[in-house]
Amino acid sequence: MKSLDHMPSLEAGAATCNPITQSDENLDHLIIRDGVAYAGTHLIIDLWGASHLDELPRMEKAFIDCVNECGATLLHIHMHHFTPNGGVSGVAVLAESHISVHTWPERDYAAFDVFMCGDAKPELAVEILQKAFSPTRIEVSENLRGRMDDV
Repeated sequence: MKSLDHMPSLEAGAATCNPITQSDENLDHLIIRDGVAYAGTHLIIDLWGASHLDELPRMEKAFIDCVNECGATLLHIHMHHFTPNGGVSGVAVLAESHISVHTWPERDYAAFDVFMCGDAKPELAVEILQKAFSPTRIEVSENLRGRMDDV
């Protein structure tokens, strides 16, 4: 995890954005990649045939691993365990946005939402979730949020 005052800029050839700092609140943190400016990358990740979807410690560890691997800044995690089916809903609030989940362990299905701006790399979360929950199928869709034509 990164602290707010140590956020590096991306290397050449990757997306570029304004670095997050505590001293400049006027930065918009836009990402510019392949000539497109946008606020952040929003991944919708569906896991089918997944296991361990009712285990709160495993879910929290997967969230923390995603935050660390993606280069995000964790602000808070909250998990809720439903009974009697054991489903889990949870959110990690990040300086760069959020990670959320809702699981249906009785259907071996989990719906993850990973939205990050700045230098974070949300696409790295997919492999972590795959390792943590061993799905037989993963569906990922990407949406570039806040696309801007006037930048």
